[in-house]
Amino acid sequence: MTTIDHELFLHINDFARATGWLHPLIYGWANYGVVVFAALLLMGWWRARRRADPSVMAAALWAPVATALAVTINQPIVALVAEPRPYTAIPGILVLAHHSTDPSFPSDHAVMAGAVAASLFTFDLLLGEIAGVAAVLMAFARVYIGAHFPTDVVVGLGLGVVVAIVSWLIVHRAVTKGVQLLYNSRLHVLMTTSPHAVTASS
Repeated sequence: MTTIDHELFLHINDFARATGWLHPLIYGWANYGVVVFAALLLMGWWRARRRADPSVMAAALWAPVATALAVTINQPIVALVAEPRPYTAIPGILVLAHHSTDPSFPSDHAVMAGAVAASLFTFDLLLGEIAGVAAVLMAFARVYIGAHFPTDVVVGLGLGVVVAIVSWLIVHRAVTKGVQLLYNSRLHVLMTTSPHAVTASS
């Protein structure tokens, strides 16, 4: 934790002290906003069905996999760095979060949010923009409730974005070919609303 990180956390913590009316809203988002990200992923698949494009559906199906992959990759990093939570490192701060024995850096919530936003951007700009705003709000909320330092969430967002984009670049051809096979199988109703088989776009 750097001096700047420490000071920025304290500024946000002071803001939290002064905005008690926001506590229920931000606490709810920080802890249960993951449901919204899951809904966005589901919506991405639903919207991809209407486009009858195997590459788009492939990206929609890879999005939750990339998110899970990003969170999984984060686990050994968290254990290796083993940064204490703010409420352990700084006495007397306002803490709205449930106390956890897990280390603080990087934030799993931020990794998840960054991965969802980046994954959605690869095939649906509108949902990607919505998820991007939601991801920034999630990152802020995790600091606001005292669960993480600012660096924890910034690095978490970045890690989620990098894993989502890089993994998609690696697997997109194989996943798209797999989806093309499903378009021509009995599972085509899960891939497209079109009653006819479609070919992969160039």
